[in-house]
Amino acid sequence: MKIVVGMSGGVDSSVAALLLKERGYEVIGVFMKNWEELDDSGVCTATEDYDDVRRVCDTIDIPYYTVNFAKEYYDSVFSYFLEEYKKGRTPNPDVLCNREIKFKRFLDYALRVVGGDYLATGHYAQIDFVNEQYRLKRSFDHNKDQTYFLCQLGQKELADVMFPIGHLAKDEVRYLAEKNNLATAKKKDSTGICFIGERNFTRFLSQYLPAQPGQIVDLAGNVKGTHQGLMYYTLGQRKGLGIGGEGTGEPWFVVSKDLEKNELIVVQGETHRALYSKSLEAIEMNWISGYPLAREFKCTAKFRYRQPDQDVLVRVLPDRVYVEFDKPQKAVTPGQIVVLYLDNICLGGGVIDSIEMI
Repeated sequence: MKIVVGMSGGVDSSVAALLLKERGYEVIGVFMKNWEELDDSGVCTATEDYDDVRRVCDTIDIPYYTVNFAKEYYDSVFSYFLEEYKKGRTPNPDVLCNREIKFKRFLDYALRVVGGDYLATGHYAQIDFVNEQYRLKRSFDHNKDQTYFLCQLGQKELADVMFPIGHLAKDEVRYLAEKNNLATAKKKDSTGICFIGERNFTRFLSQYLPAQPGQIVDLAGNVKGTHQGLMYYTLGQRKGLGIGGEGTGEPWFVVSKDLEKNELIVVQGETHRALYSKSLEAIEMNWISGYPLAREFKCTAKFRYRQPDQDVLVRVLPDRVYVEFDKPQKAVTPGQIVVLYLDNICLGGGVIDSIEMI
């Protein structure tokens, strides 16, 4: 059986390839390039990552190739990212990248062009097959679980995908990499948005969207400072506002944006009522099974990655999903993704379109 491994140049995909090779599969490593730009220090990180892929593949003795999806990524993911920021929302491009690039175009490339039987990646997630249905399950290492970012996959994708490290803890993955002398064994995990990485976000975004400074105001309309452009701020944000601790002396938080007036609206104190919401409506909802559990059901939800599960009531409407929180939630942000779970099973996810304040 031939398995194509999507190799990023990181330790996780390196160990995924290693494990599959040890199991006796015919393994082919493919490095996917999605972004063609230098970082803040003038270095093309994709070149460095590919060099690591080459070293790992040489060590475990598998062939490797590279494929360029930079244009497709720009058209399908980055353009959406910019449009959402223009609307004052905070998108999650990593979820969209998985849906449109990794598990659509890249999956098709792996199966049809390379001739693989499966595509494997280094994601921390698990797949099982129960009652004639594929299920997406949380990884063994809940701290590293990435099902949040995979919530837009469906039965078609899961049938052709493998997650070889989903049953391992991160320290076990690093141990296997070191034990087998893989060049990525001690490589730092990547952080930040996929195409921005660890570079200065404000500087990066300003290259594509013109900044429009405006006033920072409180709920009463009192001017508290100046913002550099609404796109640079997200709901619940505390840092980088440049507002002193006047009044109660407590920190200030972003609660909303007025696009017409170009005003950033803030409140003082992390327990302020305006920071909390009691429900949301999500659009573009994807059900991994192909359909919801019922028209109304209880489950848990995450409104951002790494957030502890929150108990919710879900009502499925014709063109959207209504999610009511058992407890008020802080800084739920339009444009982000709500992902639903039943115990360890990821049910799917959608884009947060609106929130209802308490």
